[in-house]
Amino acid sequence: MTYTPEKPRLAESSDQLRQRIPGWGADLDPNDRPAVPRERLDPSVGGTDPQTSTRQPEKWPRERSIEHKFLTPVFGTSAPPRGVAGAMRKLSYARYSEARAAHWLLLLAADRVDSLESSIRSLGSKHPDNPITETGVLSERKFRGIASRRGLNRADVKHHLLDPVIVGTPWVLRAAAVYGVGRRIARYRRRRKASSGQHRSRGGSMSWWLYRHRRVPPARTPLQ
Repeated sequence: MTYTPEKPRLAESSDQLRQRIPGWGADLDPNDRPAVPRERLDPSVGGTDPQTSTRQPEKWPRERSIEHKFLTPVFGTSAPPRGVAGAMRKLSYARYSEARAAHWLLLLAADRVDSLESSIRSLGSKHPDNPITETGVLSERKFRGIASRRGLNRADVKHHLLDPVIVGTPWVLRAAAVYGVGRRIARYRRRRKASSGQHRSRGGSMSWWLYRHRRVPPARTPLQ
């Protein structure tokens, strides 16, 4: 037994299993396997050799795990890595094995960074992200969102309270960041305008004081 001082029972041999279970070990002999010829690589039958087959050219160095010697002959190119998220993905594949938690944690963090970067890029486009329609808030009322969660023993009801927090918090943080930056810019402009006005008033009063207290040279009388 597991986690007990008793000695575990030894596994049964192949002969004992064959006698106790009818048909056990029927595929032990390779000659009795129907798929044995297919398990051998024979290019003449129609198979391809991954070492000599035509490989898709790399337009940029593609990410691959450090366990793999080379890429597969065909790979996707629809979503090239870019920005900070792309650098994080490349670091994950180049440094950490797929057996390390750091590999997958970096990829998860890169997905979040990519989402943030795409939202920032959308602000400069003609169609920026719309948090009202894209988060599905309007469908809650249109498709009976609240009624569908009651009395149906749904397994995902427990995290429904967390969904608005997970989805809405990034938008709230972005709005707060934009508001903070805009407030600082407005405050900086007000201070600069006020300081320039003070300099102008001081300059005007000083010029007026110099005009009032200017020294007029005495008039010269003609020589007698």
